[in-house]
Amino acid sequence: MTDSEELFNFPCEFPIKIMGIAKSNFETMMVEIVQRHAGSLNTVKSRHSNSGKYISVTINFVAQSRVQLDALYMELTRHELVKMVL
Repeated sequence: MTDSEELFNFPCEFPIKIMGIAKSNFETMMVEIVQRHAGSLNTVKSRHSNSGKYISVTINFVAQSRVQLDALYMELTRHELVKMVL
């Protein structure tokens, strides 16, 4: 077992928070990316910054493996509108 596998007991409920530039379709794009990697999603919540320039989207899903999470994080962080992924 690797160190990262010790942190999570897969499969497990996993929240991912994606922050980026508030474009009209940002939430839709992020949901589509997460769905490609995770399949079904449990919840999706979004919140705009006070200035309205940024948006955060929190998506909960069941993560199956560390490999799955790594691939998801890689795709999200490469997206031109994404500023941070937690």
